[in-house]
Amino acid sequence: MKIAAAKYLIGAPKDFDAFAYRQRALLSEAAKAGAQLAVLPEYLSLELAAGQPPEQRLDLAASMAALQPLEPAWHELFSGLARELGLSIQAGTFLTATSDGRFRNRAWWYAPDGRRVYQDKLQLTGFEKQLGIIEGGDALKVFEAAPGVRAGIAVCYDAEFPLPVRAQYEAGARLLLVPSCTDTPAGATRVEVGCLARALENRFFVAKAVTAGEAPWSPALDENTGEAAIYAPMDHGMPPKGIVATTRGSNSEWAIADIDIVALEGTREGAQVANDLDWPGQSLPAITRAVVE
Repeated sequence: MKIAAAKYLIGAPKDFDAFAYRQRALLSEAAKAGAQLAVLPEYLSLELAAGQPPEQRLDLAASMAALQPLEPAWHELFSGLARELGLSIQAGTFLTATSDGRFRNRAWWYAPDGRRVYQDKLQLTGFEKQLGIIEGGDALKVFEAAPGVRAGIAVCYDAEFPLPVRAQYEAGARLLLVPSCTDTPAGATRVEVGCLARALENRFFVAKAVTAGEAPWSPALDENTGEAAIYAPMDHGMPPKGIVATTRGSNSEWAIADIDIVALEGTREGAQVANDLDWPGQSLPAITRAVVE
């Protein structure tokens, strides 16, 4: 299947219609390139705050609360585009209010046949913890991204933690979608290294979308850095650096590549280094604790 990961330049849409117009144009471009699945970045919904009064959009709690009435239109937009374009869409994240007045950083996935599922971000960054209004998720999921292809979602920081992603792999995921938003080169590097490590450990593909540009009107989207990319394990028949496609050095908003899950599965037994198959070795009782001598 062909997948596309976005390097999404943050804009300032005046209203939801302007936001929807851009999503249609951007996703139509991916579909015309032959993509069957597209990944958009974390915090995408916060771009909608651009149309709020300045005092509201600078107050992140008030801004997110004001976005909640737009969630039905969000679902209608991306469900409709998935159906119209014949494209599975991981639509970044929507900060969704919970019953206790807090928010979850929720990554939605939409299929052309009308199915939709979500994965909440599990681990919170220091920025999210300091806000005091965002909570981590409490469930880990995989879903059918295409016939015979299961996928999981790890929202940005979650891609830096091996055990939940390993659980997704063990539930059948062979593709990991990573919507991300990082404001420093160090943050972008951490997510990139996490994605490469997860691809190596589990012998599967990883598709990472990123935000780009500056949005001084938003306390969350203020500065953005990083490159969209599609990663693979570094082994026979795969890129030696693990990068299948990237927006680095390109003017394109999409990193696009064909991935072959069947071919990848066929490399397991003849792997040069089989981290995925050797994974249980690190849990041997004799080496789960180091001995001080």
